[in-house]
Amino acid sequence: MEENIVISEDSTAEEIAPIAKAVNDLLVIPVTMRGKNKKGVSVEKGGIVDFEYTGPILEQVLKENRVIQTIPTTGKYARLPVVVAPIRNSKGEVIAALGVVDVVGTVDLGAVFAESVHVKKYLF
Repeated sequence: MEENIVISEDSTAEEIAPIAKAVNDLLVIPVTMRGKNKKGVSVEKGGIVDFEYTGPILEQVLKENRVIQTIPTTGKYARLPVVVAPIRNSKGEVIAALGVVDVVGTVDLGAVFAESVHVKKYLF
């Protein structure tokens, strides 16, 4: 029987873990994710390290429904650049947040990818 992944504001850490793990596998940097109403996951080095994760920037994104790129002063990833984006439903309401931690210190992950000649070839 095929199982679909459905994200809602009540998604549990176990339900969203496959998405966070896939992003970690692609980018090879720490990934965090949580639903609006439940704590989420932290994924590092291909494995789940926390099934009760939340962080100050994930929570801020859930409140403000906008992408935030910053360096948090508190939490597990304090003093490391992070980018966190909202995941929205069809009405534009935030239901979850997904973040990446820039452990290599590039600060602007979007600019790093956008400056790549190969990425530009496909995006522009």
